[in-house]
Amino acid sequence: MAAIAKAMPNSRRATASSPERGEKMKPLQGKVAIVTGASSPVGIGAAVARRLAASGAKLLLVADDSPEAVAKECAGLLGDAGGVVPLTVDLGDADAVLAMVAEAEKRFGRIDLLVNNAAIRLNRTFGEFTAAEFDKAVAVNLRAPFLASQAVLPSMRRQGGGRIVHVASQLGSVAYQTRTIYGMTKAALIHLAKSMALELARENIQVNTVSPGPIATQPLLDRARDQPEESARRMDYVPMGRFGRPEEIGEVVHWLLTTDASFLTGQDLIVDGGYTIH
Repeated sequence: MAAIAKAMPNSRRATASSPERGEKMKPLQGKVAIVTGASSPVGIGAAVARRLAASGAKLLLVADDSPEAVAKECAGLLGDAGGVVPLTVDLGDADAVLAMVAEAEKRFGRIDLLVNNAAIRLNRTFGEFTAAEFDKAVAVNLRAPFLASQAVLPSMRRQGGGRIVHVASQLGSVAYQTRTIYGMTKAALIHLAKSMALELARENIQVNTVSPGPIATQPLLDRARDQPEESARRMDYVPMGRFGRPEEIGEVVHWLLTTDASFLTGQDLIVDGGYTIH
């Protein structure tokens, strides 16, 4: 817990400092982004949203639970109360996913960037999973990014290009007990990004994935409180000796959405403190 607590205070300082980079440093000024999974203030989606807002992007923030608090914070960073729109969506509903994209078009008139971050993670042994749980995980973790990515293509094509980032997981590359379905969907998401990148590259639409390792989001903090010994063992396995901060993922996603990453597509960036090099 001490290492987690040590990691957390720096995160808001990093976010707060973003606007101090000056008005000339707004690489996403005038861009419109959809970010899913942005309800928890200490989650990856919120960290991504804050970073994009500080960089000048207008946002549609999507979550299955109320994203209003995060939206208000992002509007402050953006300096535009109407430039950040919260939207509650059940991403397991295919029609709702399409309506989400239509709402972004209606509100902002364009879509330049898409961050598919929302996911559900069920901790079960392989033999315990039900067919309904399997279907729900696939619907949210894989089908929703697939459909959202298809739906934003017309807008991106009209603008002459765009950027899509799927937030996958290190568990898309390595196995972990009780994470069978989660890891399966994330591995499929990584492959989806590669296939999309190959097909869309000539249209100036770049597609990549970011695969976080153990990040100090609320579920990890809860486990650290309830299962301190297991949490300490997992932290010891990270070569850098700590869990990551959501803002560290936000920075990588932001970079992929800017012209700084103009020659990068179809890649999976694993951000895990070295966890997967074992």
